[in-house]
Amino acid sequence: MRFDRWLAAIIVACTAGLACAQEQSYPNKPIRIIDAFVPGGITELLARLIGQKMSDDWGHPVIIEPKPGGGGNIGMEAAARATPDGYTLIVVPSLFTTNPSLFVKLNWDPVKDFAPLSLLARTPVILVVNPSVLNVNSVKELIAYAKANPGKLNYASGGVGATPHLAGELFKAMTGVNMTHIPYKGTAPAMTDLVGGQVHLSFSSPLTSLPHIKSGKLRALATTGAQRSALLPDLPTVAEAGVPGYEVVSWFGMLAPVATPRPIVEKLRAEIVKNLQMPDVRERCAAVGLEIVGSTPAELSAFVRQDMAKWAKVFKDANIPRIE
Repeated sequence: MRFDRWLAAIIVACTAGLACAQEQSYPNKPIRIIDAFVPGGITELLARLIGQKMSDDWGHPVIIEPKPGGGGNIGMEAAARATPDGYTLIVVPSLFTTNPSLFVKLNWDPVKDFAPLSLLARTPVILVVNPSVLNVNSVKELIAYAKANPGKLNYASGGVGATPHLAGELFKAMTGVNMTHIPYKGTAPAMTDLVGGQVHLSFSSPLTSLPHIKSGKLRALATTGAQRSALLPDLPTVAEAGVPGYEVVSWFGMLAPVATPRPIVEKLRAEIVKNLQMPDVRERCAAVGLEIVGSTPAELSAFVRQDMAKWAKVFKDANIPRIE
């Protein structure tokens, strides 16, 4: 064997051996989980719940690193560019699959730049109306009123491209009604104006709408998942209530940078899925309306592609302007 080939073979063997040793010893130092949004949200909650369990099991700190800004794009880019060694992870929400349709240019790609680990949890949104300004009691009544009064109704959301906005656009497309979207800079001001009667309705998260539903300030018409929500088991889904095939959920997943070694991906997946089944984790998630999932990397990968395609069509059909 020529010397250069012999040397190359030695280098490959040593590199493979080093990689194998690193994978077998993983983890042997702190792990960071990037949160691409402001503290206090669901992404942070899930990162902390899972991170604490990882730390307890593996004996190394798990650090939650906030990197908010740019609609989540700053944190997502940081995770995409991190060293693919299993020591940088990220929890992402539904914006992970809608931002590619919302922004003209992204410095990260949901498919090419990430190694899926597991789908963590999901939650439907709730179709709510303010009964003081819109006296309807069902989805069918809402559709009938909207068709009889085209353009009169408006619906609030926390911003363009967020799940509540897209839920409204999908509802419009599937029912043929004409409603005006009123975007706010966050869910809090949107909910304030909805409760105050400045807007008629919203597709809202359980976390923000349930207190107002219980107080009677808002009326829930339906949930948007494929099945009824455990939080409101007597409330029909939008599909049950007259819009067959309608389904919208907010979801949360955990990913690593692409090229993270497969053995590390599998070790992380197993740890995440195990932790999601812990009673204290399930209880804490249920308290904020989350349904625990847990999945394989392949299942999350397929889901991401499917969700991207679904919302890309909604963006196109609704002519939602993109952000430069």
